[in-house]
Amino acid sequence: MSQPFPFSAIVGQEAMKQAMVLTAIDPGIGGVLVFGDRGTGKSTAVRALAALLPEITAVEGCPVNSVRPEDVPAWAGTGLRKLVQRPTPVIDLPLGATEDRVVGALDIERALTRGEKAFEPGLLARANRGYLYIDEVNLLEDHIVDLLLDVAQSGENVVEREGLSIRHPARFVLVGSGNPEEGELRPQLLDRFGLSVEVRSPRDVETRVEVMRRRDAYENDTAAFMKKWRAKDSALRKAILAARAALGGLKTPNTVLHDCASLCIALGSDGLRGELTLLRAARAQAAYEGDATVSRSHLKTVATSTLSHRLRRDPLDEAGSGARVARILAETLP
Repeated sequence: MSQPFPFSAIVGQEAMKQAMVLTAIDPGIGGVLVFGDRGTGKSTAVRALAALLPEITAVEGCPVNSVRPEDVPAWAGTGLRKLVQRPTPVIDLPLGATEDRVVGALDIERALTRGEKAFEPGLLARANRGYLYIDEVNLLEDHIVDLLLDVAQSGENVVEREGLSIRHPARFVLVGSGNPEEGELRPQLLDRFGLSVEVRSPRDVETRVEVMRRRDAYENDTAAFMKKWRAKDSALRKAILAARAALGGLKTPNTVLHDCASLCIALGSDGLRGELTLLRAARAQAAYEGDATVSRSHLKTVATSTLSHRLRRDPLDEAGSGARVARILAETLP
């Protein structure tokens, strides 16, 4: 199996890469929605992120990646005690996935062959402590969207069916990609994404040539290409770990809190999730830059990706949501 394309080797698309790095630093930000043209590296970036992320410590054989042996669910069996290092899980949720495949269901094979009632975990169990990736998320069936909303809210997957009563942790970072021409995303699910970025096809020749050059080198000699970019990916991984460690010690002045509230009021964003996510993203950005205090510059850096998908539609404003955020940002936080 070919190794994923290196994250550091992705040409351009800085907003997308920045958003993914921020969620790697602080998964509590809430996930990334990437909308844009086909063939702009959306799925490539997600695969690359999987290889970039640090490994997690989990109980060997545990289907929900439990941190401690005592946290292993009873239905997962006994004897799971050894702690191992494993890659951060990045699980694909296909558009055609059934509800049973997503949340889990009765293990039919064991029921028929042994007469035992056992639980077969689904994709949500495997994604715990990792990432759940949905390509063409705007085409996802409504009942699956409802399931994801419930689990995203509670951080727990509850299965009550066929005589089973199962609960297990399901905390993951949701990453969705799609083409806006193929349909809009339901507002309830849209609001669950912490960050949203738009990607566009490069308009200059040199950038397109560099994309072709790197992809060609990767496909013709994968080993050599991976070796060339290994140092940069390793440095980025270390920066993510350092930022995670620094998050708890960051100082957040009251002026920054006032800036968050003022900006969201000026934009007319609904609820308070915008302010809370903006603050978390700004803290992650400050930690990534190695700063000890969150400042207005950090807010400005993450404001567009944090707030552009939370704006009410304005039929009299023909500018895109990103342009509206940039304009009001300049007016509110000069």
